[in-house]
Amino acid sequence: MSFPVKITPEACVHLKRLLERKGEEGAFIRIGVKGGGCSGFEYAVKIDTKRLEQDLSIVMDDLEVVCDEKSAQFLEGSVLEWTGNLIGGGFQFNNPNAARSCGCGTSFTPK
Repeated sequence: MSFPVKITPEACVHLKRLLERKGEEGAFIRIGVKGGGCSGFEYAVKIDTKRLEQDLSIVMDDLEVVCDEKSAQFLEGSVLEWTGNLIGGGFQFNNPNAARSCGCGTSFTPK
């Protein structure tokens, strides 16, 4: 399986900044989904150092991004973008597998 999410260049820049601030040896960015949020599933973007056997990964501009296979099913074909909006700005998933998303954009209901 190929990496499920396309990461825009601007999102990559901001992910690298997050990782650099943490400054932890061997750290990478983990994206995924977890149960919760107002629509059933919640997007997750975090710094991690523990790899799982079923992880998928991609390296962009010296940034490693990892996603577990279960999350990949819900994120396939998604785009992770950075929006610099003053209200509601930050990382945003454009997910074709979402039947509906909440108003804040951090959770979704799968199709």
